[in-house]
Amino acid sequence: MAGLDGRTAIVTGASSGIGRATALALAGEGARVALGARRAEKLESVLAELPGDGHFAHALDVTDEASAEAFVAAAADAFGGRIDILVNNAGLALGRTAIAEGSSEDDAVVWETNVLGLVRLTRLCLPHMEDWRGHVVNLGSWAGREAYPYGGMYVASKYAVRALTAVLRKELVGRIRVSTVDPGMVGETEFSDVRFRGDADKKQAVYAGVKYLTPEEIADCIRWVVTRPSTRWS
Repeated sequence: MAGLDGRTAIVTGASSGIGRATALALAGEGARVALGARRAEKLESVLAELPGDGHFAHALDVTDEASAEAFVAAAADAFGGRIDILVNNAGLALGRTAIAEGSSEDDAVVWETNVLGLVRLTRLCLPHMEDWRGHVVNLGSWAGREAYPYGGMYVASKYAVRALTAVLRKELVGRIRVSTVDPGMVGETEFSDVRFRGDADKKQAVYAGVKYLTPEEIADCIRWVVTRPSTRWS
């Protein structure tokens, strides 16, 4: 297994949950990590937890072009112009209703965040990635492999992430690595708080009697992916 000494990484949605755990895991391997999320105040507490030096935190709204441009420019500047790893983790679900009863406003937010935000960050980061060194990791979901009722736009967005990952892999083959990590149900995050808009009873019902995954377990999968050795990656 290759460590990440000398590598730089961006993690979106890094203020909590899988994003926070991923930032800790990558920093623990020696990477310098740039944290991005809408809640800048929470990023500071995550930044303070990271082992090692040279880390960076900056507010980021992946649905906003100007915010994304400012974040990537600042991260690239902090890292001397080179970004080695991009973890597209920012994402959310809103509501749990039938498609026929859904909200166009919620659908737009989910699509803008989970799909267009991922594309936006990838486009901005790729010019800062060196051939044979760069790696894009997209957070998919089992929902992008097996649809479930009342999943609506969230399920559609994760199918899109899976498709975009496949397209990117073909477009960048031989230059930049492209991977996806597709978790099943993950607890101990704010995912269901956001989905159910703070309704604790609905959140508890989702996880009742379920042995769910943890953010640290998903972060360990991401850590494993980005530390795979190769005769062409050094």
